[in-house]
Amino acid sequence: MKKGISIWSIPDKSLAEAFQLAKELGYEGVEVAFAPEGGELNMDTTEEDALKIKTAANEAGIELYSVCSGAGWSIPITSDDPAIREKAKAIIRKQLDVAAWLGCDTILVVPGYCGVSWRPENPVVPYDVAYERAYEAIRELAPYAEEKKVAIGVENVWNKMFLSPLELRDFIDKIGSPYVGVYLDVGNMVQSGYPEQWINILGSRIKKVHFKDFKVATNSFVDLLEGDINFPAVMEAFKKVNYDGWCTAEMSAYKNYPDAILKVTSVAMDEIFA
Repeated sequence: MKKGISIWSIPDKSLAEAFQLAKELGYEGVEVAFAPEGGELNMDTTEEDALKIKTAANEAGIELYSVCSGAGWSIPITSDDPAIREKAKAIIRKQLDVAAWLGCDTILVVPGYCGVSWRPENPVVPYDVAYERAYEAIRELAPYAEEKKVAIGVENVWNKMFLSPLELRDFIDKIGSPYVGVYLDVGNMVQSGYPEQWINILGSRIKKVHFKDFKVATNSFVDLLEGDINFPAVMEAFKKVNYDGWCTAEMSAYKNYPDAILKVTSVAMDEIFA
């Protein structure tokens, strides 16, 4: 397995600075982020812009392998508004372009939502309607992903959809493209399930992995190895399904000394991998 860190865990730094810091603290790669507006990777990014970022990563000795995005929370493919759904698909296409320019083989996609508890302003969409809209959008985007040789990783998130690994497995299989799979977050199902079971069921459909930890008693994400995830069982499951790709820590920086989370997480990941 390879050890990566999310750019979202390295606030207030340029990508070039983040690459240098990640390398110093023992990470092999960085997952960069795409946003419709703002940031260094967005809808206005050109191939030339992306190649400069790739060069900065190479100079730091850092691999780029995935492009994440949170655009699906505010511009979802499950929206009641057809114009928003079209915009969401355009964003994903651009995300695929950027990933290809950077040499990444996967993008993370938030597949819309039925509802979002932590964003009460978001409208509620009926489950069956949201599912069909997500299915139609990802199926439509699959040929473009194949053209770019970049996989779409559908993440299991707190969106009140894909509440079991069986459902997510069948969704991926129904689309039937080798360029559509799962971006598995091992912390996002702990409230109601077990990540090792998700891994065993999803198997080869897993394209990339996010590492987090979750404490059920406080209903909160915590530092790696401080929560309730059975990481020995998780790693055994990964071994069983022959997943040996990137694991990206997606952690929230500390309020004070934000870089310290990177040090703590790097040590924890070494223990988990060992």
